[in-house]
Amino acid sequence: MPNYVEVDTKGGVYFFTLVTYRRQGFLTQARSRALLRTVIQAVKSLHPFDINAWVLLPEHLHCICTLPSGDDGFYKRWDMIKDQFSKYAKLRLHRGRGIGLLGHKQHEDTIWQHRYWVHQIHDERDYQNHMDYIHYNPVNHGLVNRVCDWPWSTFHDFVKQGIYTDHWAGDNKIKRNKCNYGE
Repeated sequence: MPNYVEVDTKGGVYFFTLVTYRRQGFLTQARSRALLRTVIQAVKSLHPFDINAWVLLPEHLHCICTLPSGDDGFYKRWDMIKDQFSKYAKLRLHRGRGIGLLGHKQHEDTIWQHRYWVHQIHDERDYQNHMDYIHYNPVNHGLVNRVCDWPWSTFHDFVKQGIYTDHWAGDNKIKRNKCNYGE
């Protein structure tokens, strides 16, 4: 069993992976994307944080977030996002959409895996490695051949800012560290 370590640095920068229960592939559906966006904005209005990078795949998402200085409530935010998404998804998305609300022994909705992967970013190199990992992830999963072909990613924003070129990573030819990023 993995040794889960609580991360609690005030104002920290975090990479995380959030996965759907039994890897159900509904997150990139239009209604799911809209609901997730609404829930994240609602939580951010109560408990601010910045989303530095993001990729949404059918059954999981990766994100790099920064908390405000003096704040270490990372888990509170993502637990609220998971809870609110589950509540509204049960009402709005379940009917005929194939989202399995099977329930656990505790009669919980099963939209998300109970735990999620969290890694505190240590330095600029670590940040860049995770940034690249996020943006390359759709290629890594065989969903597209080029990073620029995946629509649900902050990659396109970074191209507009000149941080990446639109042909970054080419066609499946990126050299990356072999790391376990919670998949």
